[in-house]
Amino acid sequence: MTSSVVYNGDLRTTCTHLQSGSFFETDAPTDNNGKGERFSPTDLMATSLATCMLTVMGIKARSMGFDLNDIKVDVLKIMKANPRRISRIDLTFHIPETLKNLDDDTKLILKNTGITCPVQLSIHPDIEVKLDWGSWS
Repeated sequence: MTSSVVYNGDLRTTCTHLQSGSFFETDAPTDNNGKGERFSPTDLMATSLATCMLTVMGIKARSMGFDLNDIKVDVLKIMKANPRRISRIDLTFHIPETLKNLDDDTKLILKNTGITCPVQLSIHPDIEVKLDWGSWS
């Protein structure tokens, strides 16, 4: 088993990772009857894409002899009604100065690694994903 999720009432859950014991809470967003005080389930889905991309890119970079420390990704999730669902995820990559001068082949390898991460491959094709690679474009 991977995790355990408990409904705490008032549209909030506590999610526990069973192997490590780490946990976090979720909350319904303000546009869907919630308080918006924590990540919503759909926020987590959009954020999971960024974390998965960075994780597999970090694994690839490590195998190539360097680190991707300090790359930042801004996540924008756009919802659609009828049925209520995620319609688009925009990721904007902010590349630190230490990584801006990687050669084009290395950048391409890292970008291709990111766009083939498990979360990206699991996202329904009706969800548009827009990537802005910043200085790696």
